Amino acid sequence: MSDSLEKLARQWTQALAVELPGAVALRHELHASPCVSGQEEPTALRVTEAIGADLVREVVAGTGRILRLGPPGPAIGLRAELDALPMVELTGAAYASTNGAMHACGHDVHLAAITALARAARGLDLPVGLAVVLQPREEVGPTGAQDIVTAGALARHEVVAFVGAHVQPQVAAGHVTSDAGPVNAAVDEVEISITGRGGHGAYPHLAVDPVPALCRAVLAMQDAARSAVDPMQPVVVTMTQLSGAGAPNVIPDQASAAGTVRTMRAEDADRLHADIRRTVEGIASAHGCTGTYHIRRGEPALVNNPALALATSRWLTELDVPVASFASCGSDDFATYGLQVPILMLFVGTGQGAAGPMLHDPRYLPGDEVVALVARTLLTGWLGAAQVHAAAS
Repeated sequence: MSDSLEKLARQWTQALAVELPGAVALRHELHASPCVSGQEEPTALRVTEAIGADLVREVVAGTGRILRLGPPGPAIGLRAELDALPMVELTGAAYASTNGAMHACGHDVHLAAITALARAARGLDLPVGLAVVLQPREEVGPTGAQDIVTAGALARHEVVAFVGAHVQPQVAAGHVTSDAGPVNAAVDEVEISITGRGGHGAYPHLAVDPVPALCRAVLAMQDAARSAVDPMQPVVVTMTQLSGAGAPNVIPDQASAAGTVRTMRAEDADRLHADIRRTVEGIASAHGCTGTYHIRRGEPALVNNPALALATSRWLTELDVPVASFASCGSDDFATYGLQVPILMLFVGTGQGAAGPMLHDPRYLPGDEVVALVARTLLTGWLGAAQVHAAAS
């Protein structure tokens, strides 16, 4: 670690401490008035105002913003998500939302933290630029990350590395992860359709019932996963919807199922989808039906750059942040940025044990102290990326 970066880290940490009380107040404000995906303009305006409207360089992905600090030229990107979920909050907090939406994934914490960090940076002599990306539509597709990448915004702002931090109740409270390699899965939405010939429930011999074929196909998908993918590699097939049509005494013409397929490697996804398609078509044919398998490709696997992960892990230790390890088959559109630049996703622990609420739970509410931890985590990511960039320059 260079002496100049160590000096900057001390200065930035000291300036950050001054900004944290205001950031916590901002967190309460954002949490109390959340905006769902695609409608984040009020949130974007409020956060931009808090950081400094004079820094805005670009409106992106409809309601997103990119703010730029530091010198011109290459920049290190930091992301915070703008959107909330359409759900009724059950936390009982004094600042709880009452508008039918909720920041149940910690995005209010991320926004408050990045605001504090950016405000603290304004008086510092940064050796490389800081691009603050306020991203919309993380929770739904088409995602904000995809729009930002497609529009070429990272290239326009000369982003050479991109860092994100996300609260995670499955990581011990107060700990932060900086793992190299895949840490989140690619996710594809899938749908099975089985077509037979409808009829009366009392006379199944006069119909070709698609429902038994569908049920067998859904169960067989797990066998396809077992046989298609190396058991040392994570893979999850989750079918969450089953549907037919008509009254209880009517055999439908068609029955369908929908869910997700999650993998850590692109080659596993290709092989698994091919095996599932053959399984569905074969089972349908054996029942005298026709089967189809539809795929909507989603986010790729989120793969942390090894150099960024190692450098940031050392900065976490330097700033006395306990380091943990975590990966899951969850997904995040932050992975999409990795198609253009090296990325690093850091998970910030808020764990309260196995009985505590998870992400997207109407009772999930990280404490205000997590704002400071997320801000320090983003700082370590920026420092690690700056160190890697300097070494490569």
